[in-house]
Amino acid sequence: MEKHISSQFDADLTGVSSRVLELGGLVESQTRHAVYALAQFSAEVAAQVIETERQVNTLEVEIDAELASIIARRQPTARDLRLLMAISKITGNLERVGDEADRIARMVKQILEQGNPRNLPSTELRVASDLASTLLRKSLDAFARLDVNTALEILKEDDLIDAEFNGFMRKLVTYMMEDPRTISASLDLLFVAKAIERIGDHAKNIAEFVIYVVKGADVRHTALADIESAVK
Repeated sequence: MEKHISSQFDADLTGVSSRVLELGGLVESQTRHAVYALAQFSAEVAAQVIETERQVNTLEVEIDAELASIIARRQPTARDLRLLMAISKITGNLERVGDEADRIARMVKQILEQGNPRNLPSTELRVASDLASTLLRKSLDAFARLDVNTALEILKEDDLIDAEFNGFMRKLVTYMMEDPRTISASLDLLFVAKAIERIGDHAKNIAEFVIYVVKGADVRHTALADIESAVK
């Protein structure tokens, strides 16, 4: 990070960036536990995930307040302003990852309440959930190091999760047709799959903001080939 006339400004930027990484670590753990709760159909772990959501929400509010204070006191420009704007967007995306993890946990509890959870093809979601967790971890690493190359890799890999989701959806439809009694629980599992896909989407969003900070280019809604040109 560039040095400023005010060393306190440097400390402010470093401090708020650290809080974002703290939030990222929290939602990464929350996501991992939500996936475990699904794989093991554990009501206890699902309850822990739901409880963690309070911490995530509190930390998001604290980071937003800190950002507002820094902008009011320092009136940043150029790359510093881009960094603070990106941090605000990244924080929002991380909070929504927490929402998706919370949604997965609540669906696990609902499936358990409906009975016969182990008859559902939940293991089919393992590849997609592992991909989503990996992308989230890589996006946080890209932010910590402001690494546009890693950010670009994430954008390229996001399609893998979409492909897994589409394949799972086809399998689930077949599963429901073969045994209509499972339709209700299978629909819950479909919502879980969608939540996993959205976690990947939020990781992709974070990667786009890393590119914005470093290159000054807003690459949202931009073709991958054009993003590669912007990065190079």
